Amino acid sequence: MSTEKLTQFVKERRKMVGMTQLELSQRSGTGLRFIRELEQGKTTLRLDKINQVLALFGHEMAPVEIERGGK
Repeated sequence: MSTEKLTQFVKERRKMVGMTQLELSQRSGTGLRFIRELEQGKTTLRLDKINQVLALFGHEMAPVEIERGGK
C-alpha cells in the first residue's frame, strides 16, 4: 500500500465511523501527533504503530506484490 493510499484509507475510515483524530489516537494507543503525521502522509512512521491504527478497522500492513508493467 502506498503512503497516499494508506493516508486516504485511514482518513476515510476514521471519518466513516465518526472519530476525531484525538479519539483515534486514544483508541489505538498512539499519540495525536502520530495520527496527524500518518494522515498527512509522513513516509517515516513506525510500522507497529500503523498496524495499531489499522487494527481498529480490521486491517494490517502486509507485503504485497508490486505489479510491474512490461513483461
